[in-house]
This record gives sequence, structure tokens and C-alpha cells, in this order.
Amino acid sequence: MRVSRVQAEENRRTVINVASRLFREHGFDGIGLKDLMEGAGLTQGAFYKQFASKEDLAVQASGKAFESATGRWTTAVAATPEDPLGAVIAFYLSAGHREERMDGCPIVALGSDVARQGVDVKASFEDGIKAHLDRLGRLISQTQDEESPDEETRSKAMAVLSTMVGALTLSRVVNDPDLAQAFLDTAAEQVRKIADA
Repeated sequence: MRVSRVQAEENRRTVINVASRLFREHGFDGIGLKDLMEGAGLTQGAFYKQFASKEDLAVQASGKAFESATGRWTTAVAATPEDPLGAVIAFYLSAGHREERMDGCPIVALGSDVARQGVDVKASFEDGIKAHLDRLGRLISQTQDEESPDEETRSKAMAVLSTMVGALTLSRVVNDPDLAQAFLDTAAEQVRKIADA
């Protein structure tokens, strides 16, 4: 049965959304096309009508993962507009976010996988990371009486993002729940100091 263009586009969006979550849970190489397509409720044969390759899907799914992450940061800021940077820090460095393998930060979930991928997947991640840095830079600037020079703000944003990603990664790889929480709590204190310096 022939699928309409509208349905084909809907199927494509579904596959990208599902792949975005499943890649974060299993890694790019930890799940095959058959399982990805089953997760989307489609057959494996439909894959090649939608995507040039698994790498093509990885690029699209990476972009979707960053779009989702940005949406979650926006939601956190909207909930606490009087302290937008604090809202992002509290959300990102939370036990709940640590446990969200499928919906959590794509940098933490897939960073080491991306390092072994092709230039297109890396470019998609680079775009997402740059967007995070820009967002953090704007949030850091809002916390200061005078706007910091662009270079200084950019450096602070890099330090904040690096610290948050590292802390969340470390909190996920240890068995001791107290140590996991200590990584998150310590990082939250340190990123505030970086931003306020």
C-alpha cells in the first residue's frame, strides 16, 4: 500500500523522535535498524525510503535530541524566571536528570560515541553544543550587574557546560548514590562561582 507524502513525513518524524531517545539509551552502535524501526512502529524496509543511511538518521536524531534539551532548559527557565541560570543548573544537575537515560542530555549520553562517528554526526553535535554555550552565555550575562565582555562570558559558559557535563557523566557511572549526588551538588556550587566571578 502506497503511503501519502503527509504520512511519509509523519513516519520520518516518528523515526527521528524514537531514534533520538533510543540512541541516548543504547548508543549509536548499541541498537540496530530493525529495533529502531520497530520502536517507531514501522518495518525495517521503510527505513531506506526515509533515510540515506544509519548515519543520516544519527545526524537527524542528534539534532532532535538537542532540540529536546533546549526545550527542557526553556521550561526550567520559565518556571523560575527570577533566577534563570539557577533554574538550568538545578534542572541539569538533579538526580532526576541523572536517571533520564532516554531523555537526558545528549552530550552525556552520546559524547564518547560521537567521538567515533563521522564528520556529519560530529557537526550536528557541534551545532548543539554551540547553541548550549550561547544560551549559557546569555544566562550568565543576566546574572551580572554589568554585561561581561563577550570573550569572558564565552569562557565562563565553556567552563560551566564542561563542569555540568562532567559531573552528570560521573554521577551516572558510579554505584554509590551518595557519591553520585556529591558530584552533582559540588558541580552546582562550582558553576555558580564560575558564573558569578
